[in-house]
Amino acid sequence: MLTVLGKATSINVRKVLWTCHELSLPFEQQSWGAGFRPTDSPAFLAMNPNAMVPVIRDGDFVLWESNSICRYLASQYGGATLYPAAPRARAMVDQWVDWQATELNNAWRYAFMALVRESAAHQGPAAIGASVASWNRHMAMVDARLARTGAFMAGDTFTLADIVIGLSANRWQMTPIERPDLPALAAYLQRLNERPGFALYGNNGVA
Repeated sequence: MLTVLGKATSINVRKVLWTCHELSLPFEQQSWGAGFRPTDSPAFLAMNPNAMVPVIRDGDFVLWESNSICRYLASQYGGATLYPAAPRARAMVDQWVDWQATELNNAWRYAFMALVRESAAHQGPAAIGASVASWNRHMAMVDARLARTGAFMAGDTFTLADIVIGLSANRWQMTPIERPDLPALAAYLQRLNERPGFALYGNNGVA
């Protein structure tokens, strides 16, 4: 049985859980309180020296980094639609998955930590404003892409790109900031709401 380590309050853990749901893949979830405390557990640090979740155990195979986990699961367990084998189709999925992990995450991190997590280390008004502006600019890029495809991030078909971008879009929608009107993105979120996995792990009241 596949084991997923990490609480579902983590957006990166939810990527993995949603991927499992799309693959109809049974799994056991273990949270930090079940003997896996990244800050002080040698057992956990032996699996991931970064002391971060998610981590999976699939038999004797251990893997960390959420986007790598999602790619592995789709490749290992029949997710050819989620992660296509054709080089150009796969590259398009990878482009948006990697962009989410680097450009988009860096845009929202400061504002989210300040306004949702209420981190004392993230309370600079100018830095919050800059983060919000960058976040909105990046989401406008998502909106433009969706206006072009009329469907999903990589094209006509739902893929791993939509799991990672969909969760990020939900976080943007739920964070108390001023947002521009992005109609293609709003329609996209409505399409995602038709997927049971998004109801469970995306639009579930957790940012």
